[in-house]
Amino acid sequence: MADKDGNLKFVVAGVGGGGCNSLTRLAKKGFKGAKLIAFNTDKKALGILPEGIERVIIGKSITEGFGAGGKIDIGRDAALSAKAKIEECVKDADLVFILAGMGGGTGSGAAPVIAEIAKEQKALVLGFVYFPFALERGRIRIAQIGISKLTDFCDSLVVIENDLLVNWMGNIPVEEAFAMADEVAETAVAGISKTILEPSLMNIDFADICAITRDKGLSMMSTGWASGPMKAHSIVPNVLEHPLLTVNYSAASGALIHFTGGDDLKLGDATMAGELLMSKLPDNVNVSWGARVDESKKGELEAFVIFTGIPSPLLLDPDAGME
Repeated sequence: MADKDGNLKFVVAGVGGGGCNSLTRLAKKGFKGAKLIAFNTDKKALGILPEGIERVIIGKSITEGFGAGGKIDIGRDAALSAKAKIEECVKDADLVFILAGMGGGTGSGAAPVIAEIAKEQKALVLGFVYFPFALERGRIRIAQIGISKLTDFCDSLVVIENDLLVNWMGNIPVEEAFAMADEVAETAVAGISKTILEPSLMNIDFADICAITRDKGLSMMSTGWASGPMKAHSIVPNVLEHPLLTVNYSAASGALIHFTGGDDLKLGDATMAGELLMSKLPDNVNVSWGARVDESKKGELEAFVIFTGIPSPLLLDPDAGME
């Protein structure tokens, strides 16, 4: 929990190969404001992580450091065997982000255990996970099991579908595609952290984040970008028509909206963009929004939105997408 000076403690936990890759990109971009911790059953994969990331091998007596082999029960048992260490890692954390790829043994099996432990420690737990490509039929079933279990312990769980990333970005190199996928999660993790920890044009405090995201279950994320004199208007359709936003946002129970602009960003523009976006949402949706200045974004306006409490039968139905 917050220390005696009121400073909040954030932890970003990368679980399994996919989660650790996301964590690596965060570290290489100089992300600050949270403790970065990698949890994996693969000792070799942990060994190549960059500085700035704490490394935790889980289930060493079970896997001998060679990974979970795609078996979700081994991933789960590995995390349970390291429960005391995981408790130590998330002790006193106010907010724990869980980053993981779904479909493998460690990500799908261990991430729910780590989320449960963080929840037991009274942290707000926000998950960002990747759903396999449609052609990965065996991994889809594992991913659905992992997501179903994660929803029990994550206050909000954002699912990023790999197939939608392909449709969005087209035929680009695999490494570049996964880097852009990680940017989606990075935008949210860095955006939420900076919104709370750094001075903003319009602040969103930790209580606001909790009100929007606590105990909300499956959620979706969207981003948008605009420039020019009409950017406050044009960014709204960019957000609401984003390829990753596959569900009807009007079904959401809450929305967290945050804008970032250059030092030329006017409060009136941020307010207008916020009001225009909120006008597209039902009156009963609990909305919290804020804005901050980033000098590198001169002339631009960026947005990220998390819609919380959204039903998604495709991801929860173990037979969906398997025909």
